[in-house]
Amino acid sequence: MNTANKLTMIRIALVPVFLVVLYVGFPYSHYAAMAVFIAAGLTDIADGYIARQYGQVTDFGKFLDPLADKVLVIAAILWFVERDVIPAWVALIVIMREFIVTALRLIAVDNGRVIAAALSGKIKTVVTMICLTAMFLPLMQWMNYACVALITVTTLFSGVEYFVKNRDILNYGNR
Repeated sequence: MNTANKLTMIRIALVPVFLVVLYVGFPYSHYAAMAVFIAAGLTDIADGYIARQYGQVTDFGKFLDPLADKVLVIAAILWFVERDVIPAWVALIVIMREFIVTALRLIAVDNGRVIAAALSGKIKTVVTMICLTAMFLPLMQWMNYACVALITVTTLFSGVEYFVKNRDILNYGNR
């Protein structure tokens, strides 16, 4: 396994650590969880850089990297839903987008095509990671609302773009 894929595996392994720190509930545990979340996010940046810089881009990595992002982000979003910081309907939009894009990718792979991450998907990931990180801090209510709005808008835009740009994939089954 190459270095980039190892970093992705570390990110996946950090998700249970993140959740345990959140739910154990020691003083300032949300700051410790934020630190774990940031560390996991940094592995995303590092593995992407290493994969591109050193030619370690693999189909396994193209599949595993977005999956690791999804698991980390959904874990954080569901915790914020539980704490009444993010509405459940926003979590549903995020989760639905992830399932739809993943389904689109699986159909593409079944037809000999790999859909790499689009720029809008990368922007969505960065915005979501920054906003979720900020939401661990004691923000004014309007700042939380702004973060939720940014997460929602970038998620919807990215999902629509993936679908529109790759809608031809859905016609393979009709041939």
